[in-house]
Amino acid sequence: MSQKYDLLVLGSGPGGYVAAIRASQLGMKVGVIEKESLGGICLNWGCIPTKALLKSANVYEYIKHAEDYGIKIKDAEVDFDSMVSRSRNVADGMSKGIQFLFKKNKIDAIMGFGKLKPGKKIEVEAEDGKKTTYEADNIIIATGGRSRELPAMPIDDKKIIGYRKAMVMEKAPKKMVIVGSGAIGVEFAYFYNTIGTEVTIVEFMPRIVPVEDEEVSKALERNFKKAGINIMTSAEVTAVDTKGRGCKVTVKTKKGEEQLACDVVLSAVGISTNLEGIGLEDVGVATDRGKVIVDDYYKTNIPGVFAIGDIVHGPALAHVASAEGIICVEKIAGQHVEPLDYKNIPGCTYCSPEIASVGYTEAQAKEAGYDVKVGKFPFSASGKASAAGAKDGFVKVIFDAKYGEWLGAHMIGANVTEMIAEVVAARKLETTGHEIIKTVHPHPTMSEAVMEACAAAYDEVIHI
Repeated sequence: MSQKYDLLVLGSGPGGYVAAIRASQLGMKVGVIEKESLGGICLNWGCIPTKALLKSANVYEYIKHAEDYGIKIKDAEVDFDSMVSRSRNVADGMSKGIQFLFKKNKIDAIMGFGKLKPGKKIEVEAEDGKKTTYEADNIIIATGGRSRELPAMPIDDKKIIGYRKAMVMEKAPKKMVIVGSGAIGVEFAYFYNTIGTEVTIVEFMPRIVPVEDEEVSKALERNFKKAGINIMTSAEVTAVDTKGRGCKVTVKTKKGEEQLACDVVLSAVGISTNLEGIGLEDVGVATDRGKVIVDDYYKTNIPGVFAIGDIVHGPALAHVASAEGIICVEKIAGQHVEPLDYKNIPGCTYCSPEIASVGYTEAQAKEAGYDVKVGKFPFSASGKASAAGAKDGFVKVIFDAKYGEWLGAHMIGANVTEMIAEVVAARKLETTGHEIIKTVHPHPTMSEAVMEACAAAYDEVIHI
């Protein structure tokens, strides 16, 4: 006799656990199946522990520049083991927090590897090999993703590593080559460079952080080069020789082939979805190029089976998975819900300086046929930024000249990841630039730069 639920969720990452809690709030009996640790990759091996490492690097950077703030510190040194263990402790604490939330919301955590079976059932194999079948009126698949592997760089977790190993290395390498300059690549580049590793970034596209606005890419590249990070763009790793003590990396560039020597190669070329072995074929769930096909409310082609997060269309971001999970369960519960607006999803990168963006880049807005008004406010003109010693970067805003629609915003600088939500909320509320200009921002703050950038777009800027 199998156990019956209103909802079973396969995966407990920021998509799965959020969907489960919302479903419980709506009166459903919920079970969540997890093969490893509650909280999934985000809490255990992604968003949270990486931010803990980056904070350690940030503190060390402050200490190195303490004299700029009138403080003399002697002999500060990196304790790499302690940085790693602090990061792991933060992750463990967050995972325990999910256990508490599950208890509070009367959600069953079912530990083991889950496989879909026909008739809305999931067979769960525990660590000891024991198999138990559970059934539910509805199933949400939220199995997430993992490091993508390139044929030229098979991950061995010794010399060619993914992001998980990069968080728990035995010691900091002397030389590291990072392949890929998306959020994962540049965050680890900042971390390892700050603690003394010689870092080279190899990026296939013509510029680093290629999804960002071009001006943001250029600003980060300048900053990284100043910090001593080597950057190779329009470049491709064609082979990695791991024989011998270190790695010999062959890089194809416009000027020909180059050889790089390093201790370790970090593959940061995106993610692959976790769809293997979970029974999609057994129940007939339709997929396309490694993604589950879903409608606006995350229904698959099989009645009662839904999918959210990295395994469906849209950006592979924790906050997107959470939003999808909530929409999905509210729809299951019969509530009136609006589909997610994928054009208003903020993206944040936590290197230093931080990057935050939402909506169209300037180039995308022009390609889409908009006549644009662009405003830019540099943090060098911000009183708070000067006082904080964080004058690098700017806020850039893009408006439709005809109707005043806020098309996009792009920021690079200290704490900009905390500032982008203002723009996301304003765009959700269909706010115009004029309304932001007339919204009194507190002084002195970094957030004033948003108001000033809007003013710059309409030739009303005061402080530049």
